[in-house]
Amino acid sequence: MLSQESLARIDVEVAKYPPDQKQSAVMGALRIAQEEKGWLASETIDFVARYLDMPPIAAFEVASFYNMYDIEPVGKHKITVCTNLPCALSGGVHAADYIKHKLGIDFNETTADGKFTLKEGECMGACGDAPVLLVNNHRMCSWMTPEKIDQMLAELDK
Repeated sequence: MLSQESLARIDVEVAKYPPDQKQSAVMGALRIAQEEKGWLASETIDFVARYLDMPPIAAFEVASFYNMYDIEPVGKHKITVCTNLPCALSGGVHAADYIKHKLGIDFNETTADGKFTLKEGECMGACGDAPVLLVNNHRMCSWMTPEKIDQMLAELDK
């Protein structure tokens, strides 16, 4: 179900834990699976669970709890806007509204061309940098004015 390259990367995660604690690598394994597949279908989650010798429901609980995992298809670029209170008070809500208007979508929606998905996120640990966006779970963007949002979207749309 996953490529040999992804399985080798998961094996590196598994090696970080005692042999009888393979399931401790579930977060890393799900991240690797999502990088390969784009999102975590139930079949992919089940495969990861079996690979780690754990009940599939336990892996699903992890995948459905953390917002970095996508259990439904998302666009090529997932933009998560922090709307936790400090960010909300410092422009996070305005940044989200600007992106919604610019892309013509709401939270948990994807543009018709499949390029962008907009998500609402909780604290990203950068309250002093608000408004803060996270692109594809890896790139944090700080102090996001409408101009900086336009620039970011243009870069991602290339």
